[in-house]
Amino acid sequence: MSNGFFDWPRRQPAAAAALAIFVVAAATLAGAWYFEIVLQMPPCHLCLEERIPYHVVIPLSLLLAIGVRLGAPQKLIAVGFLAVIAAVLCGAALSAYHAGVEWRLWPGPTDCTGDLSDFTKNGPLLQQLQSVHLVSCDVAAWRLLGISLAGYNTLISLALAVIGGAGLLAPKPRPPRP
Repeated sequence: MSNGFFDWPRRQPAAAAALAIFVVAAATLAGAWYFEIVLQMPPCHLCLEERIPYHVVIPLSLLLAIGVRLGAPQKLIAVGFLAVIAAVLCGAALSAYHAGVEWRLWPGPTDCTGDLSDFTKNGPLLQQLQSVHLVSCDVAAWRLLGISLAGYNTLISLALAVIGGAGLLAPKPRPPRP
């Protein structure tokens, strides 16, 4: 059964890599929303910034998978994979920085405690202070096996970069056998 539907990943490994990136990136972002919405763990400033690469990678990887399947030019596919790799490596660097802030290996950004620059914008100061809930970047909201969400994001981002590299180096798609 070598010509079946599930044989396409061997014929088009770049499409399989792009689809794997799409699935893992979408699941990671969904997991972040789960922690935020369902478990009511509000993200800090750095957590929100760590999501930005996923907003680039998710649609781009889906377009890459479709492009490979439809026979887009190899140079275009290569540029797409390079963009994915660059985005996830930026995400890995940011999340590694955030994990280091949580472990107090280095100081975090000064704006990581919220924007309190205009005290008159939303009413009296005392009323504002009673309703403000600041999320500090240097406190891990959750850990599993000693690794925080930022640490896991670093690992996931690096794994996505490896998958992107595999897609970039994948051989050209082979036509299906008759």
